[in-house]
Amino acid sequence: MANDASTVVGTHSDPAAPLTLATAWRPIIAGSIGNTIEWFDWSIYTAFALYFGPQFFPSDSETAALLATFGVFAVGFGMRPVGGLLIGLFNDRVGRRAALTLTILMMALPSLVIGLLPTYASIGIAAPILMVLARMVQGVSVGGEYGAAATFLAESAPRSRRGFYSGFMFFSIALGLLFASALAWLLTSMLSKEQMIDYGWRIPFLIGSLGSFVGLWLRRSVAEPEAFKQQKLHAGPVRHPLRTLWREHPQALRRMVGISLLGAFAFYLFVSYIPVHAIRTSGAAPTVAYAASTLALAIFMVSQPLFGMFSDRWGRRPQLILFALGYLLLLYPVISMINASFTTILAVELFGLLFYGLYSSIAPAVKAELFSTDVRALGIGLPYNLVVAIFGGTTPYLMTWLQSLGHGDWFLFYVSGAALVSLVAFWRMPETNGQSLR
Repeated sequence: MANDASTVVGTHSDPAAPLTLATAWRPIIAGSIGNTIEWFDWSIYTAFALYFGPQFFPSDSETAALLATFGVFAVGFGMRPVGGLLIGLFNDRVGRRAALTLTILMMALPSLVIGLLPTYASIGIAAPILMVLARMVQGVSVGGEYGAAATFLAESAPRSRRGFYSGFMFFSIALGLLFASALAWLLTSMLSKEQMIDYGWRIPFLIGSLGSFVGLWLRRSVAEPEAFKQQKLHAGPVRHPLRTLWREHPQALRRMVGISLLGAFAFYLFVSYIPVHAIRTSGAAPTVAYAASTLALAIFMVSQPLFGMFSDRWGRRPQLILFALGYLLLLYPVISMINASFTTILAVELFGLLFYGLYSSIAPAVKAELFSTDVRALGIGLPYNLVVAIFGGTTPYLMTWLQSLGHGDWFLFYVSGAALVSLVAFWRMPETNGQSLR
């Protein structure tokens, strides 16, 4: 019976076909579960950096130790294009399910290593070196995961429900972030600062590594999407995928850069920057700032499938244009209004995350609709991760550095420039809703 259900899901391509739990849940969960686990693992690094950073990157200055820790965060992001390339090639050649299995394994093992890793005081320079290597492997994993999950969700969806399916990608990412945030709140409430420094920070890494094996089991039980099976049956893998991608999809590659640029900033700006900004510049209590951020993230999570459904009905371009236009015109004035109150911080967070949600909910569908099946995972994974590595990966470091100089507002002008570039890309792109992926 399980195989029959998988087959129905894999071949579901009738635009008029009804969407039911029986046809939707298997690919949605399989495509999304890895994102929850991977982004839990990925985000706990920044959430607990204050406790473990000085133990691996000792310094007389707390800011210098924190910058070194975020530097490793940037190094991990630097490996994302490698993951987009290598796992994209593997995905298009071997299969969607195999790629999803590989990415989750590459997140689980480094998390286990970090959770058990001795500190600088115990093993000297080997401690930061091993930390960097573990983060590099995780960076490859996260880079491969985006293209793998986006491709799998888009190819598994009925043509008229592709936006809805894609909405679960960032739903699952937000869920992972909420788990990380909840665990951070729980541990810091139960343990003293000394206990957190001693052993508390290791707990989430060990939990993340165990959770990855649940995701591995779920992903191994799902069928290949029909679009990939037909490609493999009738044409097989291309001989020179990078050359094919460059020669046959040059316009799609340029669009990928413009489409991805603003999104690379927006996510980290409102998940990482705003709570810290409210605490440092407005005197907000940490509990108030993070409570508002957590509630906004929960609302963002619920909005994702809904925004995906809207795009299936009214198209992709209107949502994308509204996203970029909202950031271009309102980002600076809205963030300038922030103060120490819960209501104001929540309103600012909701502005940023819900406007961003117009894009994130349909990004997997939009990007999948730009490329042919034979190079789809590579076409999504490589350019997207290059943009994120260059711009998104340096965001925490750049924000921390500008804040230390007293020029935190400069970053907002930087993001506004990215909004203008993405707005032009959205305006010029064709409507792709309902397009066949075969």
